[in-house]
Amino acid sequence: MDNRTEELQRNLAAVHQRIAAAARAADRDPSGIRLLPVTKFHPAADVARLISLGIVDVAENREQEARTKAEEVSEAQVHMIGQIQSKKANSVARWAAGVQSLDSLKLAHALERGMGLALERGERASELLPCHLQLSADGDPQRGGVLEADLDQLAQVVAESQHLHLAGLMVVPPLGSDPFRVFARARELSDGLAATFGRRMSLSAGMSGDLEQAVAAGSNIVRVGTGVLGRRPVP
Repeated sequence: MDNRTEELQRNLAAVHQRIAAAARAADRDPSGIRLLPVTKFHPAADVARLISLGIVDVAENREQEARTKAEEVSEAQVHMIGQIQSKKANSVARWAAGVQSLDSLKLAHALERGMGLALERGERASELLPCHLQLSADGDPQRGGVLEADLDQLAQVVAESQHLHLAGLMVVPPLGSDPFRVFARARELSDGLAATFGRRMSLSAGMSGDLEQAVAAGSNIVRVGTGVLGRRPVP
């Protein structure tokens, strides 16, 4: 095992310990909380190292970087967590194991079309693309996310899609906000969707700096970059 792999192993253990401690404090079962390492700007070799350490799912913010890593490390399940331009939907549909930044009807329709094309061309094996709807906590269109007022309509469209699977919600707290309050509201909305559609919905919330608050609020997926991979290299 090389030095970098040992470093990643230590970091993973430390983050898992944080998750477990936060779960105990919230009287939750840690097995219900999944760690999703964010490999943005880190090389594909680090993704391969994570695979060797038992990590299968990783997340990326940029389509081109995500696609490249999915191609270079075929064992990895790469999830898109960054904003997606509709014109990139066909590409995302070919390689994505999941999308956590679906935030508009336009993008939902584009991903549905892209999935149909990918399946027709034999570019994808899985017939369903798990999608978390990205919730806007402040209404800023530059940050992405669907407004609460539009959430039910978007959820209905995704749920009725042939190739998209409504998996739950994702949220990023705005700068200066109280992360716990943002996460707790997202949990309420996720539970509301679960009641509407009669099945469980997961919440993807929490990063390196606020995963404890996210776990306390009921997050099922924490997206951790720096805590696992260290400081991002300058692109």
